[in-house]
Amino acid sequence: MIEHRITFDGPVILGAGLAGLTAALAAAPRRALVLSPTPLATGCSSAWAQGGMAAALSNEDAPALHAADTMAAGAGLCDPAAVALLTTEGPDAVRALAALGAPFDRQANGDFVLSLEAAHAKARVARVGGDGAGAAIMAAVIAAVRAAPSIEVRENARARRLLQDATGRVVGVLAEVGGELVEIHAASVILATGGVGGLYAVTTTPAEVRGEGLGLAALAGAEIADPEFVQFHPTAIDIGRDPAPLATEALRGEGAILRNTDGRAFMADYHTARELAPRDVVARAIHAERSAGRGAFLDATTAVGAHFPQEFPAVFAACMSAGIDPRIQPIPVTPAVHYHMGGVATDLDGRASLPGLLAAGECASTGVHGANRLASNSLLEAAVFGARAGRVARDLAMGGEPLPAEPTPDLPDAALQILRRAMSRDAGVIRDAEGLSRLVTVIDALQTAHGLAPTLVAAGLIARAALAREESRGGHFRRDFPAATLAERTFITLDSAAAGLRYAAE
Repeated sequence: MIEHRITFDGPVILGAGLAGLTAALAAAPRRALVLSPTPLATGCSSAWAQGGMAAALSNEDAPALHAADTMAAGAGLCDPAAVALLTTEGPDAVRALAALGAPFDRQANGDFVLSLEAAHAKARVARVGGDGAGAAIMAAVIAAVRAAPSIEVRENARARRLLQDATGRVVGVLAEVGGELVEIHAASVILATGGVGGLYAVTTTPAEVRGEGLGLAALAGAEIADPEFVQFHPTAIDIGRDPAPLATEALRGEGAILRNTDGRAFMADYHTARELAPRDVVARAIHAERSAGRGAFLDATTAVGAHFPQEFPAVFAACMSAGIDPRIQPIPVTPAVHYHMGGVATDLDGRASLPGLLAAGECASTGVHGANRLASNSLLEAAVFGARAGRVARDLAMGGEPLPAEPTPDLPDAALQILRRAMSRDAGVIRDAEGLSRLVTVIDALQTAHGLAPTLVAAGLIARAALAREESRGGHFRRDFPAATLAERTFITLDSAAAGLRYAAE
């Protein structure tokens, strides 16, 4: 039962990671209302990001070189215009965050310390304290948001349905705020709800990040792009934690070696770039070694060794808490869901297919990442496209009156755990028709029992798109269709899901 109705003459932003908070700052002086399901700096992937932000910040680099690496990693599905925008605006986005107080590592002359990561031709990743970029950047942005008179933040607030007027325009959100249902009539809604990691049993993302924004948008009729492309980080630390701690890619950039139980370095068997191959290649190699019973370990004892506590404090702390000393022991690793290339289809200013709805960050799909995101492009995307969405929302007027709406159903925890196990088993690093068909059956049965919960809707979009894409490309690998044959993006709405997917070349 709806207990309150309020009208807010500005954008309501769902999510308080880097994309959402950047959008709120960019919308000024227009008032912005940020709804966060958890206290700020918790429950969002941005704060957990270790590697840093990739941008052409040195004299030896250029946006065109960054764009070429992004396009190569994207395996033929990147939108060139989106990539050009990201890489051209990227350096200023990093500098803007530094101006807000983000304490990027600096050289003695004031230049950024830049690190090399996999599939980058140049060292271009700006970091903070080795592996603390996300937390430090978010701390600076949160301080700016708290000081901004135009921004109101409501914590412990969760979206339960998008509100629409008689024309289908999105005009607000039905939210659960402090346990009460509140109907918020707003000028626009910006989705910044993150990815889908929590839909899987093994993930590096916060448990709260489980595709709800994607599901809510799809239920409202928004077009969804490329949901089948899920990135598995190759080197989650395999110590039985949920979520799994991350061994940042920067370790491999520093020279850490992947070895099996016998101590043999195995990446040369899979790719000429060895440890610095694209993430999807490294994830499949580790999956293959583990599946063959040979195990997988990241050996940084020589590359980092005694410097671990200073250079990679987050990784060091996670390992030590499990009784592993990475200074002298290799780190057990496993692929884990890390990032979703798909999301709500948007243009380059964050506009979704429904008027009044925008999306930015991981829950959006501009085509900038294609089939496989380049390392350290995620925080950059959140900053660049979050700002663009905020500026668009600043100028949007109020729509019509919201139609009556009920909250979407919740998925009970026991059912969520069934879903997570099925997703990891059948829509994981290696996929095939048999497993994906089994997964669709599981999701349909859960929907019959529990209704169209947004988490189930998001999982269903991933599973059906993965089943329909009968090829292997980037983060989507089909054992039964190992060749790359369909260089076109996926676009899907709930209405079209049953009738077959629509592909469109970009």
